[in-house]
Amino acid sequence: MLLPKEINPDNEYPRLSRPLRLGIVGGGRIAQTQSLAASMSGRWTVVAGALSSDEKKSKERGRDFNINADRCYGDFQLMAEIESSKNEGIDAVMVTTPNHLHRDVAAAFIAAGIDVICDKPLTNTLADALDLEQRAQDSGVVFAVSYVMSCYPMVRQAREIVASGVLGQINQIHVEFLQDWMVPEGIEENPHIKWRLDPARSGPTSCVGDIGTHAIHLAQFVSGLDLERLKADFHVCGAPKRLEDTAFMTLEFADQVPGTLITSRLASGNRGGLRLRVFGELGGLEWDMENCERLKLNIFGKPDQVITRGNGHGVSPSVERLVRTGRGFPEGLIEAWANLYTEFSVSVAARRDRRAIPADLVAHPLISDGVKGVRFIEAAVASNERGGTWISLDH
Repeated sequence: MLLPKEINPDNEYPRLSRPLRLGIVGGGRIAQTQSLAASMSGRWTVVAGALSSDEKKSKERGRDFNINADRCYGDFQLMAEIESSKNEGIDAVMVTTPNHLHRDVAAAFIAAGIDVICDKPLTNTLADALDLEQRAQDSGVVFAVSYVMSCYPMVRQAREIVASGVLGQINQIHVEFLQDWMVPEGIEENPHIKWRLDPARSGPTSCVGDIGTHAIHLAQFVSGLDLERLKADFHVCGAPKRLEDTAFMTLEFADQVPGTLITSRLASGNRGGLRLRVFGELGGLEWDMENCERLKLNIFGKPDQVITRGNGHGVSPSVERLVRTGRGFPEGLIEAWANLYTEFSVSVAARRDRRAIPADLVAHPLISDGVKGVRFIEAAVASNERGGTWISLDH
C-alpha cells in the first residue's frame, strides 16, 4: 500500500510508503522546472525519459536529469511499452513536448496503463482532446493537466473565499496575463520560441493557447463559474508573426456574469503579469502572480484586508498544507509546481491502492480542465475569424 490506512483531509497530505517513479517525455526547459518541483515535493524520483527523438541525444540529455542511460529512450512509444512491463517501471509520466505531440504521447502511456500529467494546451484540436478524455476514462488512469497557477496557496485561499459567499453573488470577473519576452526585434527566430509561432506545432494560436489558457482556467477555478461564450480579437502588435502575440476578449460566464480577458507578450515591464479580479455584490478580491503571497480582499464600506501566505491569520487549514515556509520567507512558482506534483502523487497512489480519497483532499487540474481549455481556444479562434462576434463554447 502506498497510502496510510487512515487519511484525515483536515491534516497535511498523507505521506507515501515510497517515492513514486516519474518519467519524462520532452527534455526542454519546462521539463527541468517540473522535475525540480517534483523532487522538491519529496514524493517523486525521475527514473526514465524520452528526452529526444535521437536516442544518443536522449542519453546525453539524461545526465542532466540523473537518469541512467539504459532508461533513456529515443522513442516515447518504446518507453511506454518497456516501462509498463518492468517490475519497477514508472508510475506516471510528464508530457512536456511541443503541443502537436501531446495527443500521441499521452495516448501511448494511457494505453500502457501509466498515469499522465500533461502540459497545456492539452491538444491542438477539440477532437483530439475529447479522444484523450475518452481514452483516460476508459482506462481509469489519473490524468492531470499543468494549469499550475491554481496551485498557489493564495489562489486556493481566494477560491475558498468565493465559495464561502463572503463576496456575495459574483457580478464580474477580470483576468489578464501580460508578458514582455517577445518585445525584442528578431526574438521570433529563437529556437525555443520559433515552434510557438508555427501553427503546425503550436496549433491555431500562440499567446492565447499558451498563457491565455492559464488565465481562463484561473478565472473559472477561483470563481467556480464556467465560461459559456466569448468575443475575441487577435492582434500582432510587434514584428510580423504567423500567430498572434496579443488578444483582447469579452467574456460571459455562467449566470450571465460578464468578464474580460487580456493577454499579450509585448507588455514591457510585465514578466509574470497574471492578475485576477473577482467582484461580487458585497466585495471583491484581487491576486497578482508577481506578488503571489498576497491576496487583497475588500468588503464594501470596510477597510481593505491583505491576507498573506503562511500559517494562521486568515489562511485556512486546507491552504496551510500547501505552505512550505513561514510568513515572510517567500515561496513562488517552483513551490506551486511542487504543490501540483504533491496532489498528483496522492491521486496516483490512490489509484494504485484501488481506493478513494476524501473529496476535498486534492484539487489539481484534471483532463476535463484541459478539454475546457481547448474549447476556449477554438471558440476564441472562431470569434476572431468572424470579426469578433459572440461564440458559444459549445459551438
